[in-house]
Amino acid sequence: MAATLMIQGTTSDAGKSTVVAALCRWLARQGYSVAPFKPQNMALNSAVTEDSGEIGRSTALQALACGIEAHSDMNPVLLKPQSDRGAQVILRGHVHGNMDALDYHGFKAEARESVLQAWQALAQRYDIIIAEGAGSPAEINLRENDIANMGFAEAVDCPVLLVGDIDRGGVFAQLVGTQELISASERARVAGFIINRFRGDPELLTDGLDWLEEHTGKTVFGVLPHLHGLLLDAEDAVADAGEHDDNALRIVVPVMPRISNHNDLDPLRLHPKVELVLVGPEEHPPAADVVLLPGSKSTRTDLEHLRARGWPEYVQRHLRYGGKVLGICGGFQMLGRALHDPEGVEGEAGSSDGLGLLDMDTTLVEGKQLRRVRAKLLPESAEMDAYEIHNGVTTGPALERPLYDIDGRMDGAVSSDEQILGGYLHGLFDTPEACSALLARLGGVPETTIDYQQHRQAMLDRLADTVETCLNTEVLLETLELPRRQVS
Repeated sequence: MAATLMIQGTTSDAGKSTVVAALCRWLARQGYSVAPFKPQNMALNSAVTEDSGEIGRSTALQALACGIEAHSDMNPVLLKPQSDRGAQVILRGHVHGNMDALDYHGFKAEARESVLQAWQALAQRYDIIIAEGAGSPAEINLRENDIANMGFAEAVDCPVLLVGDIDRGGVFAQLVGTQELISASERARVAGFIINRFRGDPELLTDGLDWLEEHTGKTVFGVLPHLHGLLLDAEDAVADAGEHDDNALRIVVPVMPRISNHNDLDPLRLHPKVELVLVGPEEHPPAADVVLLPGSKSTRTDLEHLRARGWPEYVQRHLRYGGKVLGICGGFQMLGRALHDPEGVEGEAGSSDGLGLLDMDTTLVEGKQLRRVRAKLLPESAEMDAYEIHNGVTTGPALERPLYDIDGRMDGAVSSDEQILGGYLHGLFDTPEACSALLARLGGVPETTIDYQQHRQAMLDRLADTVETCLNTEVLLETLELPRRQVS
């Protein structure tokens, strides 16, 4: 069985996902076969796996860090919020059903079996598993039947490293307070601490680190710096837009309450010829060259959110002035005449008027489409690696002018005046050729190639270099009971 190490955080967004990715890449560079594992995740950013399952996007990134294909065993429980009180439950890659918070709390004992089975399957295939917790292990109200943090660590008897975010302030209180709130057996399995996102000279922390080790009896494995310019797949937080040239193509995106798979925007953040403007719920959208409607986990609800804030009128005015509109997945569905959900797949059953920009209708049905595909943008024939995650079936005359060819299957739609484009595929901008071709259609962006996949690999190597420099890797390997391997 594989050696397992679990990374837990003192808070949400303490940097667990990044630390796991960093350790995965570093260990893979030492010659070990490594796999990531997240027992339970709550996220609207997801990825399609090699076995046609669905897992959290951050776990798929960690698989990339390991140099392996993402598999549904790596994130056996994924919760995709559909409202403030309910979520779609994905179990080992596939939809199990919709549950409110109380129903899921009662379901956790059953989910635990799926978690342990998935871990055992991975443990038979790899040397090392780096597991990631969720939120904080000190959330008292969630301790019963816990499968996300210490409940999992206790079940598989693995050591834990606790990550605290010093950039938030109060990191020593975070770490010591968490230790105080967990049980004696859980404290015993905490091997030590990692302090994350430090700005400045680590020597300034020496006295504090000495006190922390003396007070807790735990090892400080190291201090990781704040890495400026690090852009990697986020679990849910919408990253800020990047820098851009003067006179860049301005793409305006509404940040909807249930926005999903907004990693579609990451290549645009990197593009020097694109100004990406993210518009929050209480903000007014500026003039734009392109309006991009992203994916949504609750399309009808998000559509009403946009309608209440004047977005339909804004889009109509934008089109009158010659602007363009691109809809991705849920955003594509919004472009049609109507959106029907007769079975309540995404919430309350019913129908909603669409934006009426494309002559088509969408009906949400059970049976989520999960595919990784190779497609060609039409008519340019620029190839792209992309993926589908959706429940909708869309029909209508608008589909007679498709946006891309998926191995002979036409998909998406383009208006006769070329102002409105959309389709179900995610990852439209991930492949350099397709990114350049699509941006040229949207606004005549001068050809500047952005290779997002190369960027991701470079960022993962940067993380591994940071582990080598800033963490006590000898103690890390001792904790895993592994020798350091000589790598040529």
